[in-house]
Amino acid sequence: MTSPSPAPGPSYLVAGRYRLLRKIGHGGMGAVWLAHDQLLDREVAVKQVLSTSGMDDSAAETSRARALREGRLAARLSHRNAISMHDVALDRDEPWLVMEYLPSNSVADVLRDNGTISPVEAAQICAQVADAIAEAHAAGIIHRDIKPANILIANTGRTAGLVKITDFGISRAKGDATITQTGVVTGTPAYFSPEVARGEDPGEASDVYSLGSTLYTMVEGAPPFGQEDNYIATLHRAANGQINPITRAGALTGILLQLLEPNPANRPTMAHARDLLAEFAANTLGSTDTVLTGLVSTAPLSAQRAKDTLPPQAGMYPQSSPGTVPGATSLPSTPGPVSHPPTQVASGAYYPPSGPSFVSSQPGQYTPPPTPYQMQQQQRSGGNAALAAAVFAVFVLLTAVAVGIIVLAM
Repeated sequence: MTSPSPAPGPSYLVAGRYRLLRKIGHGGMGAVWLAHDQLLDREVAVKQVLSTSGMDDSAAETSRARALREGRLAARLSHRNAISMHDVALDRDEPWLVMEYLPSNSVADVLRDNGTISPVEAAQICAQVADAIAEAHAAGIIHRDIKPANILIANTGRTAGLVKITDFGISRAKGDATITQTGVVTGTPAYFSPEVARGEDPGEASDVYSLGSTLYTMVEGAPPFGQEDNYIATLHRAANGQINPITRAGALTGILLQLLEPNPANRPTMAHARDLLAEFAANTLGSTDTVLTGLVSTAPLSAQRAKDTLPPQAGMYPQSSPGTVPGATSLPSTPGPVSHPPTQVASGAYYPPSGPSFVSSQPGQYTPPPTPYQMQQQQRSGGNAALAAAVFAVFVLLTAVAVGIIVLAM
């Protein structure tokens, strides 16, 4: 058996090159870290494949072979909508996958906050994913784990809104020898095709079904087989293709049913699925080129609120004022254009921050509210002015009385 090695953590140096910064994800196949590539001076995502510590030699070798296979498979694919593979590193005989780092939210993050995604936006996102997977299929690669958590949407910089599919951790090339355990079903049951749930080998049609399950979840707000926590019950429903009724998809329903066709032979190819989705979204967005190459606006509601909500000044508003988002990153206080938040967003009501409004005399500019000290000074100035007015009124009154007395004495 292999000897145990210390658990990696922040500041750990992988293979003498990649300095771990913080953990950014975790899945069944291992943890994902944000790291700094000290050789090329850039941020990368480093995937720590499940440790071989404690495994016998055969199992450890299988784990390393799986990691190397993932690296080779992902390196075959170069597509704007797929996360790029940079390197496969061995550190103390433990395999690490070094990938492109994309600051992003996953579609799962969006669904957690927003509940659902509109049919047009969901179709555009899935069309771009289908475009990348169609190229993977052409290269002989089957993804096997298409789901909301593996679809990323960039959230910063000029690429904000760029869609990318990630995690080829259990992907498989046609013709490769199987190096997973016999009888073990890999993937996420909520997005399994019926044939995979029954234990058959996955194929290109299985990826199409998983894409359909993902699209269903985006539009309906829950996977097609429901949100059953019981793994066996979900697997049973998936094996029988028992999807819940489609209620929110509208005109997208026909395409969804094609992708979720129980018989794999009757499903469209991934390229055909891409075209169907692109044509549907193009009816709203203008052209299939716009659908397939455009940046999407989909983002978690909490991120939208953090972006649209102006930060309160210290001491002005209570911490729990409506419109604030616990844990959200505050916006810079530098004056700039104001983006007024809507009164109704996506799946829930959203109320603008309470308190007085401060409007600049110049259109398009934001004038910050006065500080407490400035307000005190204004109050003092107002009080002094009132006192002066009162003194002047008394003076006028006394003058009038004096004049009256003089007139009477004459």
